[in-house]
Amino acid sequence: MLKWINFLHLYQPVNSDAYKIEEALNLSYRRIFQALEDNRNIKFTFNISGGLISRLADLKEGRKLITKINKLINRGQVELVGSAAYHALLPLISEAEVIDQIKEQELIIKKHFPQAKLKGFFLPEMAFSSKVAKIIKAQSYQWLILDEISYAGKEKINYQETYLDSFSNLKIIFRSRRFSNSYIPETVETLLNNDMVLITASDGELYGLRHHDLNGSLERVLKNSKIETRLISDFIKNFKNPKKINLRSSNWESTIDQLKARKPFYLWYNKDNEIQMKLWKLAQLSEKMINKYPKDINHSWARWHFVRGLASCTFWWASAYDFKHNFGPKAWSPDEIERGVDEFIRAIRSLENSTTLREKRSSEELLILIKRLVWLEHWIYQKKYE
Repeated sequence: MLKWINFLHLYQPVNSDAYKIEEALNLSYRRIFQALEDNRNIKFTFNISGGLISRLADLKEGRKLITKINKLINRGQVELVGSAAYHALLPLISEAEVIDQIKEQELIIKKHFPQAKLKGFFLPEMAFSSKVAKIIKAQSYQWLILDEISYAGKEKINYQETYLDSFSNLKIIFRSRRFSNSYIPETVETLLNNDMVLITASDGELYGLRHHDLNGSLERVLKNSKIETRLISDFIKNFKNPKKINLRSSNWESTIDQLKARKPFYLWYNKDNEIQMKLWKLAQLSEKMINKYPKDINHSWARWHFVRGLASCTFWWASAYDFKHNFGPKAWSPDEIERGVDEFIRAIRSLENSTTLREKRSSEELLILIKRLVWLEHWIYQKKYE
């Protein structure tokens, strides 16, 4: 029998326009959870980012979805995991910010999904580093799901096994990238006669928003009696003595060439990408100002803006990487970059009673420089295709 372990990551930037949240809700999220409700034997593991949960709670249909998810949690069909509330790339931010975002994710889940028990953890973009793994273990999490490229050993991965990170002592399972980068329900249909464990992990938006499944493959495959699904926590607990392995810094889009060049987070931090480097400089300046003036009357508003800017999207959209292999767009959007940049500068501007004129001026000059670089790059890039 085919044993299918499916992990879905649901995320929209917390500062997205309302219509984008509604589009993902209508095309993907409602469909996924309705399919689970209609098939009581199907079990999936989910990460739902805290920022998205907060936005869903502001919408009438979003609140209905939250109610449905709670029902599925109580039925044992859905488990939720911990993560970073605002989808920051954890290996690239300060330890204090990593912990703050983990704690905020926990608070949001406790508020909206009180029966959820968080055993596993999802690293945004599956961006792994040993330092972050240690922090996660210290927060009492038990396991991670990672891309297969994170494994640093020479032996082939056995997807029917659970492993143990020798550095953090977190239990590890690996997704199959090849299968995860397909339209997974269609792939599952081709494997129904195989006696194997299939571990997939993808964005939840793949199911409808990014790929229009006009044939209803998702609904059809979930009704098939030849598959058995399990929650990741249930799958892992069967392995009492997992094999210890070494892991390497990486993410779920890393390539071997990038890792050999010691660029494990290339899509978000590329030293040859001037725009990204300036973005990180402004992000660090924002955090420095927030930490320098903790008693400012607007400190909470400054942080409110900062965490929204720190989402991985701010940097991802400056990479200009083509994601057609994964049902995605080219990762270039001046508007999305500016959305993040504006959050960073608003964080600093919010500290109006604390920051000096020099601090304000240096941050504004950096803002102007970034926007100039972005739009010059945009029009130069566009001109190539005129």
